[in-house]
Amino acid sequence: MEKGKLIEFRVQGERRIAVVDRPEGKKDWMVIDVEGQSYKIRPQRIEYEINGSSYTIGDIPQFLQEVELYLDLSSLEVAWELLVEGGQSVTPSEMAQLLFSEASPVHCYAAHSLLCDDKIYFKKKGNSYEPRTSGQVEEIKHQLEVERQRQQEKEVFYSNIEKALAKQKIYWTDSDRNRLELLERLVLQPEQTHRNAQDILDEIGQSPTPEGAFELLVELGWWSRNENLFLRRSSYPVQFSRKVLDVVQFYLKTPPPDQDSDRLDLTHLKVYTIDDESTEEIDDGLSVEFLDDDQIKLWIHIADPTRLVTPGDELDLEARKRSTTLYLPTGMISMFPIELATGPMSLRQGQICPALSFGVILDDKGAVLDYSIHASLIKPTYRLTYHDVDEMFHLAIKAEPEIPILANASKQRHQWRKSQGSITIKMPEAVIKVKSEDDIVIELIDSSRSRQLVAEMMILAGEVAGHYCQKHGLPVPFRGQPQPELPPEEELLLLPPGPVRACALRRCMPRSEIGTLPNRHASLGLDTYTQVTSPIRRYTDLLTHFQLKAHLRGDPFPFPLDVMQRIIYSVTLSAQEATSVERQTNRYWGLEFLRRNADQIWQGVVLRWLREDENLGILLLEELGLELPHRFERAVSLGDRLLVQVSRSDPHRDEIRFREILEH
Repeated sequence: MEKGKLIEFRVQGERRIAVVDRPEGKKDWMVIDVEGQSYKIRPQRIEYEINGSSYTIGDIPQFLQEVELYLDLSSLEVAWELLVEGGQSVTPSEMAQLLFSEASPVHCYAAHSLLCDDKIYFKKKGNSYEPRTSGQVEEIKHQLEVERQRQQEKEVFYSNIEKALAKQKIYWTDSDRNRLELLERLVLQPEQTHRNAQDILDEIGQSPTPEGAFELLVELGWWSRNENLFLRRSSYPVQFSRKVLDVVQFYLKTPPPDQDSDRLDLTHLKVYTIDDESTEEIDDGLSVEFLDDDQIKLWIHIADPTRLVTPGDELDLEARKRSTTLYLPTGMISMFPIELATGPMSLRQGQICPALSFGVILDDKGAVLDYSIHASLIKPTYRLTYHDVDEMFHLAIKAEPEIPILANASKQRHQWRKSQGSITIKMPEAVIKVKSEDDIVIELIDSSRSRQLVAEMMILAGEVAGHYCQKHGLPVPFRGQPQPELPPEEELLLLPPGPVRACALRRCMPRSEIGTLPNRHASLGLDTYTQVTSPIRRYTDLLTHFQLKAHLRGDPFPFPLDVMQRIIYSVTLSAQEATSVERQTNRYWGLEFLRRNADQIWQGVVLRWLREDENLGILLLEELGLELPHRFERAVSLGDRLLVQVSRSDPHRDEIRFREILEH
């Protein structure tokens, strides 16, 4: 190397040209770049030497300007096409000769620059460059195109973010949605690593935390402030697949053949359906038949979705995956597509509907004297609400004598079950309804005669179905409950009557169990029982329908014992998750209701202790049916009533604090 030589070396990865100035010690040289910056380098760092040795710093700009005229990447592609077939390597000077028909310092350095910056056609091997194969070039071009598209999508995404934050209307692309889903996962699974989501938040100056991601999603209008994170974290599918919806549309136009062609015609019976006004899936109806010998037969008609669902088909597998209809304050998410669930599957007033009907004759004490089960056709006569029926009781309407008969039968049944050891626990129960983002309503469910009537008839159908399945050896989901160890009577009498005593009993009750063997249900007072009255909204009920209907037809069971056991296990886990989502969602909206009504004073009852030595217990807000933790500020006893006001409620953190209001 000598003074005045033009060389190329790298500074932090960047190519740079400099003029050799002088030796520095035995091995190093001092070089000066175009900006007059000096560097001490060793010869090994030199990547390219330009021919000639009489250059000065002032020559560099002109030299680079001349080189720039020849930096055409397309010419490199032409050279590659000429060389690839023979696979021969080239040096920068040979490439200059090939591209420019001369090898001057300017042309050679231009060729070197093209080859050095090229990532597609040539790869360096020693001091020369060899052409990549056609396959390699195609793959590299594909990868570069993918990267170009990715970069373009990224730019569009950040542009859409800016527009959305400025409250402009946005059409989110599929690529945008994928990135937004990364932010969703950061919120829903904060314990996992989410580098890509955090990079997005960093890029727009938002805190790279789950809280930051949540705030951004809300500001973008992608989520609402009250987004149901419990539902999103669960495996419960909110939407139905296109495949399932296609089946629905086909069945709505062309129902499949009815396997039960010899259904019992009960369309002559007067049928009452009794539900809440908001109920859309009408799955049970009641009738009274007057027999010739002055006996009365009660009919419990249950909707028959198996008319449209076959074991193992798309609808069945979808319902099995969901396990139950979700009832949330914000609305229902149906186990079956809503067009079917509230349409041909439901018992619709004035229309001929397929049903599974249980005809039952009771003795004078309320025990089952005789029963029969039929695949049937019915024609619901009246669509009544619980309020309608209670009003009929109050006004003693004579025109519908069947209603009092059903009410007396339900009273008989209740007394008979009580004689069999049933346990009734009455606690305030509330329904929370979110009519809009700004309108939350909490309503207490009144334990009225009409509700007791329907409840007893449904339990009766479950007892009859359980007895039939046990008698004929049908593998179905029997439901049982172990006998609880209740406190001694004298201990219960020491507790204040009402919610406190009921709560103490409730805490003693073991969880109900589902299995393929009949088992006593302690709180119902029944030796055998299977739920059968909600096949549109509870999958275990549908399973029992499948088995019962097959047996009534004389067909093999669609689900043998071992298969039934596996399905019950899977469905039970799914149902538990769904119940958890319902409970957490109700809790969230209960706290949100209290947050919005922080100025209101509520009456609470000291329901039970969590840690009595710390004055921490559960407070029941009787008007709302909400049970919430509270650390009492003074000495209280179970059953004491006190006035409280919300001092802090944070639904997202599941936190609630009250302050006690002293009465004057």
